[in-house]
Amino acid sequence: MSGRTVGWYVHHHGSGHATRLRAISRHLDEPVAAFGSMERPPQLPESVTWTRLERDDGTEPGSLPPQVLDPTVGGLLHWAPRGHRGHRRRLARLVEGLDRHDVGALVVDTSVEVTLLGRLLGIPTVLVTQPGARDDAAHAVGLAAATRVIAPWPAGLLEPAHLARVRDAVTFTGGISRFEGRRPDPVRSGSVLLLAGGGGAAVGGDDLRRAQDATPGRDWRLAGTLGDASGRWVDDPWQALSSAEVVVSWAGQNAVADLAAAGARAVVLPQDRPFGEQHATGHALRDARLAVVRPSWPSPQHWPDLLEEARHLEPRWERWQVDGAARRAAQVVHEVAEGGAA
Repeated sequence: MSGRTVGWYVHHHGSGHATRLRAISRHLDEPVAAFGSMERPPQLPESVTWTRLERDDGTEPGSLPPQVLDPTVGGLLHWAPRGHRGHRRRLARLVEGLDRHDVGALVVDTSVEVTLLGRLLGIPTVLVTQPGARDDAAHAVGLAAATRVIAPWPAGLLEPAHLARVRDAVTFTGGISRFEGRRPDPVRSGSVLLLAGGGGAAVGGDDLRRAQDATPGRDWRLAGTLGDASGRWVDDPWQALSSAEVVVSWAGQNAVADLAAAGARAVVLPQDRPFGEQHATGHALRDARLAVVRPSWPSPQHWPDLLEEARHLEPRWERWQVDGAARRAAQVVHEVAEGGAA
């Protein structure tokens, strides 16, 4: 092991940020000091230490909900609720950990406030960005404060406007998948996988049952949790993903990268996220003819034709550039940690 320690902030919304840490950190020579709100994610390399941070989004005893505590500072930031002890303790623990580990670079996946905090401490930062209409003041200041920016998708297929003003600092790595390089299983004829991730969807178990009823002869499986908490988390869905004749998926960055790693024929249904992130990705997939894309969960009568359309796709998923993407991201982090981009 060599080089200065890399700090790494993991956002707590969804599981994709922790999954990306796991994929990239395997290609780093530097030790990593990671920070996040959840328990230590599984399967992190031994070179990664984990510090759990206090939550900053709960209502504290005797206080108002953080949503009414001017969390955006009038639109300047995204989340800094005034007078919230959890928020203050969270940042204080983060500062203490960054100092104790003497980090040479801080990867932020993703938070404007933590990017600014790192820069105020004099630490070079690598900001992992996301698609969508991120032209607000907070994103502008976060991007300006970052030393380098990682866009975990391919250039050319998806180039959001907010990156134009920092284009020289951006590295489009391609889609980062934990499944890069794994061999797919044989396809099971008639099989359909709903790849639902960790929840946060406007789709429930009843929607899935109606789709199943409308497509007799199709063997549907569910990997992940739906919006009504039906289903179950699957630590490693590779076998089901790579063997499905058709995959139905949301349009999160990790999900799309996993579809590309599997060479999947897919129906992609973007879910509502801040700044239209998934819908922007869905438009890119549709325009590149990599997947059948619809803006929301289809009515039952549309499912037979959708699955047939997806089954006959010949998607050129190599255009999503999964091969080598995690290593390219690690190279950016290494360069900043070593001072090459300071």
